[in-house]
Amino acid sequence: MEISLALGGGGARGYSHIGVLRRLEQEGYKIQAVAGTSAGGIIAAVYAAGFSPDEMEARFKKIDQSRLFGRLARDGPGLLGLSGAVRVLEEVLGDRTFKDLRIPCALTAVDIRSTNEVVLCEGRVVDAVLATIALPGIFPPKEFKEYLLVDGAVLDPVPVSVARMLAPNLPVVAVILNSPAKMRTDIMQIPLPLPVPSPIIERLFHTRIAQAFGIFLQSVDIGSRKLAELRLRDDDPEAIIRPEVGDIGVLDTVDLHHVVRLGEEAVNSILPDLRRATSWTTRIRRKIFPSPHR
Repeated sequence: MEISLALGGGGARGYSHIGVLRRLEQEGYKIQAVAGTSAGGIIAAVYAAGFSPDEMEARFKKIDQSRLFGRLARDGPGLLGLSGAVRVLEEVLGDRTFKDLRIPCALTAVDIRSTNEVVLCEGRVVDAVLATIALPGIFPPKEFKEYLLVDGAVLDPVPVSVARMLAPNLPVVAVILNSPAKMRTDIMQIPLPLPVPSPIIERLFHTRIAQAFGIFLQSVDIGSRKLAELRLRDDDPEAIIRPEVGDIGVLDTVDLHHVVRLGEEAVNSILPDLRRATSWTTRIRRKIFPSPHR
């Protein structure tokens, strides 16, 4: 079965996309196009570049997650930087352009000058990834042509319409990394870019500034959850996969293998429904009797 994928944003939860990809391949699904937003944009780009789920898991496992968010002197406005992430992306993707990718791929970002969504599907892939992961206020925005770009999840947490644009004749499977039914109540921790003695870290995490930062991240997450549900209702993918990763903070340091397994388990839990939703007869029926939200 050939499908197009829409991979949603969610920060550290994004590793679960690797498990989803692995199980879909094992079940015989052929992913012919992939769209991604934010964390989903990273996985979409690396997968489209030709890396298998196993290769992706092995590469990402070697990354020191505490070193991803260092700032450089030239970085634009943002509490954190992406110097470590840039090094990783350039090691993996090099100077590939979208024309070099194995399958059609597009990432989304938002231009804060025009307030419009921007679909990135040409040029250097690393630049597009840095735009789609630029969480506003947290990471520096990305200058690109006439745009000043931030995280695509600001307007489209799960880019179903973009995945459909890439492969109009294929069913779209959406992978969403947040759950409206499970709200996070603890304060998210600030990932510090440099080693700091643990007693100092603990004091920092109990300051009002740190608590305010955590509340801000939770508020962003709540808005993203609601927006994702609205967009999914309107964009109407053929199938939805939702890994149980709602208790993972956007900037948490995680056990990568555990998060990958959550993606695999999410596919396992809906396999019969997934097969029905992506079957040829279901696709024909949906074309004849489209959803009122579509």
